[in-house]
Amino acid sequence: MVALVLALDRRVEDRLFGAILGAGHEVLARPQGAAETLAFLEARAPDAVLVSASRRQLTDRLIAACDARAVRVIALAASDLERRHAASLGLYEVIDATSDWPQIEALLAGGPTVPLRVAGRASSGASPGTVVAVWGPAGAPGRTTLAVSLAAEIAARGRRVALADADTYGGCVAPALGMLDEAPGFAAACRLAGTDSLSRQELERVAERYSSGPGSFRVLTGIGRASRWPELSSERVTKTIEACRDWVDYLVVDTGFSLESDEEISSDLFAPRRNAATLAALRAAERIVAVGLADPVGISRFLRAYADLVELFPETPISVVMNRVRAAAVGMNPFGQVSSALARFAGIDSPVLVPHDGPGLDAAVLAGRTLRDCAPNSPALAAIQRFVDGVLLPAPAEATAARRRSRRHRRADAGRRAGEAAVPSVN
Repeated sequence: MVALVLALDRRVEDRLFGAILGAGHEVLARPQGAAETLAFLEARAPDAVLVSASRRQLTDRLIAACDARAVRVIALAASDLERRHAASLGLYEVIDATSDWPQIEALLAGGPTVPLRVAGRASSGASPGTVVAVWGPAGAPGRTTLAVSLAAEIAARGRRVALADADTYGGCVAPALGMLDEAPGFAAACRLAGTDSLSRQELERVAERYSSGPGSFRVLTGIGRASRWPELSSERVTKTIEACRDWVDYLVVDTGFSLESDEEISSDLFAPRRNAATLAALRAAERIVAVGLADPVGISRFLRAYADLVELFPETPISVVMNRVRAAAVGMNPFGQVSSALARFAGIDSPVLVPHDGPGLDAAVLAGRTLRDCAPNSPALAAIQRFVDGVLLPAPAEATAARRRSRRHRRADAGRRAGEAAVPSVN
């Protein structure tokens, strides 16, 4: 027996009510409107709420209240508009409102799917995936562009990759890739993780796919409205990232810019923190990619924020990437100028310097595609590819040794041929 709350359209409710009682289930309440449903949840927690997917009945406050009480929510959608509304709130357990009770009961009986830690790759002995967090200070240094390019390049090298938008201030992965952002996949995954029901199947369902031959990857889009940041709590983000480790080989997370913890400006120490998603992602990462803008203002901003980053995460390897390196912004010998400034003021050695490529980046933004797809010969892309191959995906020692032996053999062969060419033949 399941204890239910029916927050449905009256005609749908009347059609299903007899079948529900006949199946031996208990109907605790039949509220009209989200406010009545919330009031009932304050007094008692049912096993599940069946709710119409209309804006009047299904709200983010209702979903949050059910999440807090571990109450399952199943929405009945009467139109594509209602189905999209449910998806925009991160609810994917949606069934057609014309369905008969046996169909709804089958979904209800399925219960939350098995978490990935039980059913995923980790249970088969496979190593967990690697998390790469892309961070940068305020001022649009190119975090999203770099995160998208890293995901595409890692995927092009045969790894299973997901890109997650965890920016609680201005997430823009979806528009950068020409995707709709009305249904934020990362927020949906966090909501499911909050009720311990995030599975491989759910991740596949809430994620969108960016298709590009060998460079295809999955995308967990970010929140479309900044006001939804409380959905990305530290605990939820951490659980979602851990679940993704068993789903893909590499998870690239596009984070926000702020590293403040907010405790000093909040009177409620248990309230959600807007920067919690960024801090949780950085804490979970095996490598942090810190990106800055290569001009006097951008370098100054980067150096001030970089000091805080190193202090907060002293044990995590940090790779520094400077974007849009160009003589017009820093003078002659721009690569030397930027490298010298980073070494002098922050002790940063061997930064990754990405040359400015306005036409290539503009083409990618205009098309809503990756730099790899729109400008495969871009000098900026070449620098990113060297970083991926040399740092993020280091070659196995055996392969490196084999390549070195091969280079030695090629040099020896070349030298022998040169020597033979220099010695006149004797008849």
